[in-house]
Amino acid sequence: MNQLAIPVVVRPEEVMRKQSLGGAIELCAELGGYALDKTLQQELKVDKAQFSRWQSGTEGVQWPKFQELMDKCGNDAPVLWMLHQRGYDLHGLRKRETETERDLRLAREEIVALRRVIGVTA
Repeated sequence: MNQLAIPVVVRPEEVMRKQSLGGAIELCAELGGYALDKTLQQELKVDKAQFSRWQSGTEGVQWPKFQELMDKCGNDAPVLWMLHQRGYDLHGLRKRETETERDLRLAREEIVALRRVIGVTA
C-alpha cells in the first residue's frame, strides 16, 4: 500500500503530554488507526526490532522514513512534539497553503467578486 492516509487533526494538548519522541510516534500511529502492530511496520518496511528502537530512542529515524510514517498515519505528531520540545507554541502553528488549495481559494474569491458585480447571491 503506497497511499497517504486521510489527514487527522492532532490536538496540541495530546502532543504536549508525550514525554518522548517514542510517545509521539505511538500517538502518530494511534491517531492513524494503527495499534503499533505488524501492519504499520510492514507498510513502512521496517522490522519489529527497528520500530521498537525508534520508540525507545536508541535508534534515530531517517527523515524519509519519518515522512512515510506521518504520511501513512495522516498526521504530524512526531514533528509537532519536536517543535514543542524546542519551545514552539503549537497553538500558533499552521500549515502552508498548497498550490491546489491556493488555486481553489482564488477561484472562490473570483466567483464571489463576479457575483457581487452581477448582483447574484448564493
